[in-house]
Amino acid sequence: MTTIIAVHIAVATLSVILGTAVFVAEKGTPRHKWLGRLWAVAMFATALGSFGIQKLNPGHFSWVHALSLLTLVSVGRAIWAIRQGNIRGHRLAMRGSFIGLVVAGIAAVATPHRVLDIILTGWIA
Repeated sequence: MTTIIAVHIAVATLSVILGTAVFVAEKGTPRHKWLGRLWAVAMFATALGSFGIQKLNPGHFSWVHALSLLTLVSVGRAIWAIRQGNIRGHRLAMRGSFIGLVVAGIAAVATPHRVLDIILTGWIA
C-alpha cells in the first residue's frame, strides 16, 4: 500500500471519529467548536489527499475526485454559514458532509479490489 493511501485512510478514519464526537457534543459549546474545527481540518486533509490517489484511472483523476471537490465546497460552505450566523445552513452542510464521509467509507470497504476491501478481506480470512 502506498504512503498516500495509508495517510488518506488514517485521516478519513480520524474524520469519522471526530465527526461522531462533534455530533454527540452539545451544540455551541467550546468543546463542540474545538472538535468541529479539528474535524474540518481532517476533512480538508482527507479530500485534498485524495487527489494524490489515482488508482481507478492511473495518471488521471476519476469521478471519485468530484466527491472530494464536493467535500471541500460543502465543508467550506458550512464554515462560511456559521461565521454568518446561519446555524441551519451550517447544520445542513456539516450533516451532508458527514453522511458523505460515511457513505464513501462504506463504499471503499464494500467495493471489491479496493485497498480497504483487500485489507479487510485479509484480516477476516
